[in-house]
Amino acid sequence: MNRREVLRTGATIGLGGLGCLAGCTAPTAGSAFREGFEGGLGDWTSDAAIGPEVDVAEFEWTVVVSDEQAAEGDRSLRIFTEGDYDDGTAWAVHPVAVDPGRAYTAEVSAEIWSESESFNTLRDAVMRLGPSPPETEEDFPSPGVNTSVLGETPYGGLREPLWLADGWREYSFEWTTPTLSTDTLHVAVGVSVIWEGDATHFVDDLRVTLTPR
Repeated sequence: MNRREVLRTGATIGLGGLGCLAGCTAPTAGSAFREGFEGGLGDWTSDAAIGPEVDVAEFEWTVVVSDEQAAEGDRSLRIFTEGDYDDGTAWAVHPVAVDPGRAYTAEVSAEIWSESESFNTLRDAVMRLGPSPPETEEDFPSPGVNTSVLGETPYGGLREPLWLADGWREYSFEWTTPTLSTDTLHVAVGVSVIWEGDATHFVDDLRVTLTPR
C-alpha cells in the first residue's frame, strides 16, 4: 500500500442529494457544495484501505445510498465495515470546484448516524478536504485530530469517535488553505474501524463552505 509523508504542524496529522450549489463552477464567497444523497451517488466514488498485514480484498465494506435512515429528506449514505481485523477504513469522495491561485477558509460538516451511544470507541468518523483524494488510511488525520485548531495546513479534516450519540450527530472541521494551485478539491467522509464487531453508519447533509481570504 502507498504511504505518504506525515505532516507536522503543531500536531501530527496522518495524511491520510443536492450536488454542487454553485453549479460545479468555482465557488462564490460562502458557498461551494452540499449533498443529501437524494439523487443517488452521482459523482461520488468509494474506496477502502487497511493495514499492510491484511489484503484489502479480504476486508468487507460497502458504501451505498440507502433509505433506511435520513437526517433530512428520505435518503443518506450507508457505510458498512466489518470489524474482524480491528482495522480498516471505508470512505466516499466527491470533487469540489475552486478558483486556482486563491486561498480559502473552508468549513465542512456532515450529520453521521450511530445506532446507540457508547463509552467505548468502536469506530472513528473520518473526514478530509484537500487537493487530492485519499488513498490510504494515513491520508486522513490521526486519531483525535481536527484541523480547526491548526491554522494553515496542506489539507483539512478530522478523525473523531463515533457512537457519541444515539442517532444523528454533527461532525465538522475548518481548514485554512494555502494558496491553491488546483481547480479541484476533494471532500471525503468515511468510517475507520477501531474495535472488532461489524457496524453500519449513515452520513447525510454534507456541506462544504469556502470563503476566499
